[in-house]
Amino acid sequence: MNNTYQICTRCIMDTSDPEITFDDVGVCSHCSTFDTVIKPAWSKDPEKLSQLMAKIKLDGEGKTYDSILGLSGGVDSSYVAMLAKQYGLRPLVVHVDAGWNSEVAVRNIENIVKKLGFDLFTEVINWEEIKDLQLSYFKSGVANLDVPQDHAFFAALYGYAIKHNIQYVLSGSNFATESVLPTAWGYDAMDSKQLKAIHKIFGKKKLSTYPTISFFKMYVYFPYIKRFKIIKPLNFIEYDKNKAIQEMTEKLGWQYYGGKHYESRFTRFFQGYLLPTRFGFDKKRAHLSSLVLAGQLSRQEALEKMNEPNLPIELVTEDTEFLCKKLSISPEEFKQYLSMPLKTFRDYPSNYQLRQTMYKVRSLIRKFIK
Repeated sequence: MNNTYQICTRCIMDTSDPEITFDDVGVCSHCSTFDTVIKPAWSKDPEKLSQLMAKIKLDGEGKTYDSILGLSGGVDSSYVAMLAKQYGLRPLVVHVDAGWNSEVAVRNIENIVKKLGFDLFTEVINWEEIKDLQLSYFKSGVANLDVPQDHAFFAALYGYAIKHNIQYVLSGSNFATESVLPTAWGYDAMDSKQLKAIHKIFGKKKLSTYPTISFFKMYVYFPYIKRFKIIKPLNFIEYDKNKAIQEMTEKLGWQYYGGKHYESRFTRFFQGYLLPTRFGFDKKRAHLSSLVLAGQLSRQEALEKMNEPNLPIELVTEDTEFLCKKLSISPEEFKQYLSMPLKTFRDYPSNYQLRQTMYKVRSLIRKFIK
């Protein structure tokens, strides 16, 4: 194993990603993937977006809602909400409260639905169940401690889509800020087999109401039987996060919360502190690299931002105390969790091989259709 440190000469990804590779001039595999896979698929064509929005409106005629949008109060989903209004869509807005909302996120959500005139459904996840699941993930030693939140978000959202017979799912996912994300830094949050396996080993309470999505539903039922279409409007425009924040601040009274996905107090602490200190990687590096590849940030600017602390030390202390109190554990128990052996998703049962087979089948189908 090569332990020599290396950083990309184009973006700022480095060997904190154990699977990264470099070419002869020091450009990394993430940049190569961006050039060969992501960039060709990134249309940035507002006219195509107009046509797509028009089709959503047409297909939704006679229905209460023509689309559905999961709203976290963060930048990306909030801006998608504003775009939906501009194009005359009538989305059902769903917010999933997993118990970690920041006050800023809650205010943002309230302002958005009020000023845009959208209906809001809030799904509150049973706290005792998600708390037990969250502690199970701490004990498991895997890196993606956000799975209990993320899985519930999408499971509840898709449940509302089925209930209201909605075909179009509006997503804030985008290439501009998310084109780089090492697979070695986490594992698919939608793998319910792994979620249940980890909880079975480490959990104490039954997950009676916690929403989950099976492999069949995720990869067969939703896309092929119910024909869900995941729409990512931000990939059709020149999406600049800073400009989006300024526009939403002026028009919606929107407030920034300090970092990507920091609208959740758990995710703020998890990404800002736990990942770098316990697992040895910083998602900020991937986010900044995405902006460099999108042409929104220079490599030098990204390097300078990496030198800035993710969280002030006083906020780390505050969040640590909040997390322990929220999870009903002592500081000593928390320290014990952080000293347990590190694991990967391969150490627990999962649908990984099944997913890989599914991807191969899809690829063959696409080639056959072409």
